[in-house]
Amino acid sequence: MSEPNHTPPTTHAQGEEALPQSNVSPRTAVIVIVVLLIVGAIIAIAGILHRQSARQALAAETNALAAPDVLLSTAKSGSPNSEIVLPGNMFAYEDSPIFARTNGYLSHWYFDIGAHVRKGQLLAVIASPEVDQQLLQARADLATAESNASYAKSTAKRYQGLLGQDAVTQQDTENFTTQAESSNTTVKSQIANVQRLEQLTSFEKIYAPFNGVVTSRSVDIGQLIDLGAAKELFHMSSTDVLRVYVNVPQVYSRDALPGTKAQLTFAEYPGRTFEGTLVRTAKSIDLNSRTLLVEVDVDNRKGELTTGAYTEVHLKVGRPVSTVVVPVSTLLFRKEGLRVATVEQTDGNDIVKLVPITLGHDDGDTVQVVSGLDPNTPIITNPPDSVVDGEKVHVLQNTGSGKPGQGQ
Repeated sequence: MSEPNHTPPTTHAQGEEALPQSNVSPRTAVIVIVVLLIVGAIIAIAGILHRQSARQALAAETNALAAPDVLLSTAKSGSPNSEIVLPGNMFAYEDSPIFARTNGYLSHWYFDIGAHVRKGQLLAVIASPEVDQQLLQARADLATAESNASYAKSTAKRYQGLLGQDAVTQQDTENFTTQAESSNTTVKSQIANVQRLEQLTSFEKIYAPFNGVVTSRSVDIGQLIDLGAAKELFHMSSTDVLRVYVNVPQVYSRDALPGTKAQLTFAEYPGRTFEGTLVRTAKSIDLNSRTLLVEVDVDNRKGELTTGAYTEVHLKVGRPVSTVVVPVSTLLFRKEGLRVATVEQTDGNDIVKLVPITLGHDDGDTVQVVSGLDPNTPIITNPPDSVVDGEKVHVLQNTGSGKPGQGQ
């Protein structure tokens, strides 16, 4: 009997190791990769959100630190007052620049700044030889025209006499008559030319147009003078009576009547008052300021007051009007006018609002506000010069009845 055929088991070559069998399926590997990507994305988003939150916190902290710290006080009601004090500006009753009306050179001037002159006094003389020669020529042309006109007139008259004797023709007589009329017209033209040049030569002398004071002299001897408004020679002001222009708040406008007496005070004259009279009003309320422009005239024949000066005008009103009292430290002097900085709360923030006001009495530490501000309004004490309308501020203390911000 033959032996059964047993196939020997497969053996690995010598030196080779058996490869491990993998139990991870491809689906499991994909899931692991997706999970890792999701975890990475979550970590990245968390980092971005953290950085964004940090930036927002830094910006909020920066804005909070940038907002200036302010202290508040309260606008208080004042006692009713029958007098208002308003700022006024002084102007000359008559004011005029003086220009040349002819060309030439300045040969003389007779009055300097500060000089009081009367109407018609000679201020300066301009040398204009060209105009002088033109006038001489025009006068000579006028003499020639008058001589020709006289000859033409006598000739025409003689021919008219001869025409009655039939010694000359009708045509010749008409020619000489027309020539005489034309010569008369030429004479009139030459007379007008002479008068024009005489007027120009009269402009060589500069006269004062009214009684007043020379406030400016802009030329000197030898300077070239051109006619027209290119260069002012002198400036004059009439200062015997001065005009004071005042803007009266609308609430007092019905008491600002012509004839009302006013008292004027000046810093350069402490303890003194000057009496003026309200002479006219604009009869119209200004839309921007809600004020009525009035003119107060003050006697200045003694020459104590000067044009361009600032004054406080005290006006009596027909009925007592309540005022608002604020500390002097709350006032802001801007080019647009006097302002106070109030605080309003908007969306949880303390926001500045600049309010225009009109002052009454000034007591040194406090001032009376006659218009523009309501009682119990929170206002900033010692506001920064750089404060602007709509700016955010940080309120450190609130002494007003309202609560625009939380005190700390």
